[in-house]
Amino acid sequence: MRFTKDHEWVELDGDIATVGITAYAAEQLGDVVFVEVPDAGKSVKAGDGLAVVESVKAASDVYAPISGEVTEGNSALGDAPETVNDQPEKAGWFAKLKVADKAEYEALMDRDAYEAYLATL
Repeated sequence: MRFTKDHEWVELDGDIATVGITAYAAEQLGDVVFVEVPDAGKSVKAGDGLAVVESVKAASDVYAPISGEVTEGNSALGDAPETVNDQPEKAGWFAKLKVADKAEYEALMDRDAYEAYLATL
């Protein structure tokens, strides 16, 4: 699993990457009440808006940590947005992407680097 400074995570399985937000981000958002996930077929570049999360505190964009084509949006979040809070780094994922460039994944922080980054906030 790799991480961004915007608190997204990405987990690679072959050439398919699963993307979500970290437990830290979910905690900062508060109770998630609505999630908009992307449709399959959407192409994104690293840094593009990928999904939208609305909580009792704010609405936030979730950015694509790497470039690729969406193969699946987590439609289950439409009926159960609280999954983002309950299982942010498991069932609360937002989208799966067919990876365009694995070097983008390798350039992201590993868990130790991300934990060190969180300690500076």
